[in-house]
Amino acid sequence: MAFTTNGLTAKVENGKLDYSYTDSSEKKANGSELGYDQFLQLLCAEMQYQDPLEPTSNTDYVAQLATFSQLEAVLEQTTLQQGNMANSLVGKDVILCVEDEKTGSMNYVEGRVDYVMYQNGEAYLSVNDSLYPLSSLDTVADDQYYDAVTLAKNFSKMVELLPDVDNVTTTYKGAIQQLRELYDGLTDYQKKFISEDDLTALKKVEERLNELLAAEEATEGGSEGTEEGEPSEEEVTEEA
Repeated sequence: MAFTTNGLTAKVENGKLDYSYTDSSEKKANGSELGYDQFLQLLCAEMQYQDPLEPTSNTDYVAQLATFSQLEAVLEQTTLQQGNMANSLVGKDVILCVEDEKTGSMNYVEGRVDYVMYQNGEAYLSVNDSLYPLSSLDTVADDQYYDAVTLAKNFSKMVELLPDVDNVTTTYKGAIQQLRELYDGLTDYQKKFISEDDLTALKKVEERLNELLAAEEATEGGSEGTEEGEPSEEEVTEEA
């Protein structure tokens, strides 16, 4: 038998109250968990609709009340701990796992927590000018770690902009040297996050660039010797 008390629907089976029957829409409207007042209302309803042939004992009522009180205390403690955790994240670099509303795929959002906002009892983190629930938190990063990861990603993007070895020309000299200076300026800890593939790609284009520069210098050197009237090596050999 189902009944409604103060807007809350429940059901009694064999003189016992079925708490799981509470409608999901009512739970959403009144909160994800039963409140203390709602529990007392349902307890009174259970007493009213109990089986007169097998009434619930006072001991059972006291046990239910004690159990609910303990549960309520645990929930309050959990909420308090979550709030403290959210507050401690302000100024921290975090990685959030967020579901895309259109595709349903999970994406990662990185950034620093600017502030925490509480809405309907839930903590939201402000990251990159957007609010995300605390439940989406995936990783809390140390500043040193976060900086190293960011540098490694930027380094990888710069390597991707370099041409293939066969297409390297001396016009890329500035970009290649800048990338080398960036890597050499990293700390040993930061270098650990650089991909081996990226570093190998940089070394290959550097080797090709050095070959082109050497050939260019050799050509310029030969041209200068001819202009000044100096005999070439072939001419010297013939005269000898």
